[in-house]
Amino acid sequence: MNYKEALDYMQQIGQYGISPGLDSIRQLVGRLGDPQKGMRYVHVAGTNGKGSVCAYVSSALQRGGYRVGKYTSPAVVDEREEIQVNGSYIPKAAVGRHMERIKAVCDEMAGEGLHHPTPFEVKTAMAFLYFREKKCDIVVLETGMGGLLDATNIVEDTCVAVLTSISADHMGFLGKTLPEIAVQKAGIIKGGCHVVTAAQAPEVMEVIAGKAADAGCPLTVADGRAAEHVRPGLEKQRFDYKDWKKLEIALAGQYQIENAVTALEALKALGGLGFPVQEEKLREGMAQARWPGRFTVAGRKPCFILDGAHNEDAAGKLARSLEACFPGRRILYIMGMLRDKEYEKIIGLTHSLADQIITVTPPGNPRAMPAYELAAAVAQVHEKVTAADSLEEAVEMARLLADKEDVIVAFGSLSYLGRMLEIVGG
Repeated sequence: MNYKEALDYMQQIGQYGISPGLDSIRQLVGRLGDPQKGMRYVHVAGTNGKGSVCAYVSSALQRGGYRVGKYTSPAVVDEREEIQVNGSYIPKAAVGRHMERIKAVCDEMAGEGLHHPTPFEVKTAMAFLYFREKKCDIVVLETGMGGLLDATNIVEDTCVAVLTSISADHMGFLGKTLPEIAVQKAGIIKGGCHVVTAAQAPEVMEVIAGKAADAGCPLTVADGRAAEHVRPGLEKQRFDYKDWKKLEIALAGQYQIENAVTALEALKALGGLGFPVQEEKLREGMAQARWPGRFTVAGRKPCFILDGAHNEDAAGKLARSLEACFPGRRILYIMGMLRDKEYEKIIGLTHSLADQIITVTPPGNPRAMPAYELAAAVAQVHEKVTAADSLEEAVEMARLLADKEDVIVAFGSLSYLGRMLEIVGG
């Protein structure tokens, strides 16, 4: 199977959608020889900030001299970016080779009347096969959704379980209250690991602390508010945290300080579990971490920001970052949403900062909310809103409306930001 055939197969099995639970993935990896066994993991769950924390931790571990696998989702620029070893995407030939083997097992399972693995389960199995093939020292593993019933949760040798900011999202699958959602996220905690969590709401912290205590795991709380002497910026940010002074990160946005602090505590815990990183290398790794689509500067004059804020918590953080980075500047939005997100809450948290809002339909996604429907929702609270027929038209409209000192912000769904990067960069 070649790379194109592998992508076509992934599209074909899209019909199997989302199916929380571990029975199918256990069957799949079991028939593949349990490739997830024999490796050690940093397992990351949460609502927002997972990918950024994975980026910091994997970058620092790589600079520390380890062979590091990283599995994150969704892809923004290239499908292969979800599976990386030491910052390099899985090769196309490896995708085809492993997919051929996985497809044979999936066909076998379906032929026996078992549930056909979902696309996420297939990608997760491929990641394990590739990481084992590359003999990774440690794997930084991001959950797809939730934790307890997420396909990634078949791993057993978790060194550090990391919980980033937990808020309301995917409530149809994870629960309607924060404690219910927290139970799902905290499901990645296993005996023998060290638990690191970002500061959480009291009812969420109660769940995490209880789960850690039940499993006999030490618990560290990484509080972004403890960061001092913060110097925000679009190209780099600096801050002090505990004994770490003048740390530098290249990811912009106020919320990245919290993510970086969470990563630092995870790295500190790893140091006591057989994966120490010298401070100099840790600093290099933190500074070199990159994560596309998170307050990413894609253009200048006017400044063009891309951000994957797609739920209530992320929208609030985006608004605070815009206020901090661009006080007094005129801001224009390009907004594209998925229908199953709380778009009214996102609009409510962000609309007041925008002078003009252009809505788009995220292309190629059956869950996409049509631009005209989103524009009608925005029009309830903002009078200057226009629906664009395409992403290209939206970028052209925004650039015509914006002066050189203005700011254009595209956000609402990660699913279209990769294409936006191409359009803006091109």
